[in-house]
Amino acid sequence: MILTETQAAVRDMVRDFAHEQILPNAPAYEAAGAYPPELFAALADMGLTGMTAPEEVGGAGLDYVSYAAALIEIAAADGALSTILSIQNSLIVSALLRYGTPAQQARFLPDLVGGKAIGAFALTEADAGSDASAIRTRARKVEGGYVLDGAKQFISSGRIAKLAIVFAVTDPDAGKRGLSAFLVPTDSAGYVVDKVEHKLGQRASDTCAIRFDNLFVPDDLMLGQAGAGYAIALSNLEAGRIGIAAQCIGMAQAALEIAVGYAKERKSFGQPIIQHQAVGFRLADLAARLEAARQLVLHAAAVKDAGSETGQSCLKEASMAKLVASETAEAVVSGALQTLGGYGYLEEFGIARIYRDVRVCQIYEGTSDIQRMVIARAL
Repeated sequence: MILTETQAAVRDMVRDFAHEQILPNAPAYEAAGAYPPELFAALADMGLTGMTAPEEVGGAGLDYVSYAAALIEIAAADGALSTILSIQNSLIVSALLRYGTPAQQARFLPDLVGGKAIGAFALTEADAGSDASAIRTRARKVEGGYVLDGAKQFISSGRIAKLAIVFAVTDPDAGKRGLSAFLVPTDSAGYVVDKVEHKLGQRASDTCAIRFDNLFVPDDLMLGQAGAGYAIALSNLEAGRIGIAAQCIGMAQAALEIAVGYAKERKSFGQPIIQHQAVGFRLADLAARLEAARQLVLHAAAVKDAGSETGQSCLKEASMAKLVASETAEAVVSGALQTLGGYGYLEEFGIARIYRDVRVCQIYEGTSDIQRMVIARAL
């Protein structure tokens, strides 16, 4: 699809910012394992911490095609940062907008959309990843609220987040209908970061094991109704998968650009290696596969936009986009690295970091196996 003038302007604005302010610092962010707070303030000034949130709550009011285009450009500069922004927009802000009470929105949205607070989506557990119905964290009803006990695993931004959406069982006998969601400020007594994981990639985005130790949550911080947790978790799958799919395109795009630039400059047997058929055809195949995946992602975003008016689901399209984009991205980044030969294996050329960062995209926000299951059911 061809972007509208507004969508292209959003893409170009984010691209310029990402190339000037993020890309040169990405290796330092990775080495530090964190981002400076002022970066999130700058992202918020551009509307990137509340991209699809309406303007009346401080958001940018963008459509999902613009959202995907913006995430592509952020990911092209730094994959780990695009993960934080994808979660912030598609899982945290969107959930508050859809299920939050006016009081909850007034309390939390200004800081989230304004870049002063990062959110964490605390769903996954050690034995409950793809199967969210197997969650064991318990929320016991007490006077005035609930007491949470349990543990979560692989929680992005668990260390830096100021707000976590936590899923816990309120009725053990009700199966999926016994799961509820809670808004948990991370400065609450009993919110414990047990471990910050040491990962293959995306090291600037912290991934944590979280424990809830007799943590009290007042009644007014339940998100949605009691028993609605499973529906809340599933309701954000479409936007979440579009976000990760866009992230994949961005990282692959960056790697391919490095490879093409290198192949034009590097000479072998008297000519640039891009003129050798073995190299030129490899890059041509990678470019074609990447463009096909890009169009699939933008199409899913367009269907999501259309569904905002009609109520039409885009889960199949989002799952297709996430599946194809994530698997294509790994192939593109690997082929780009191969084009640089030994230099591709060195940190200073930039592909090594992307290679590490892109691999997890086939795992989080629904594994490739889960995407295939969703698509098969839709058939």
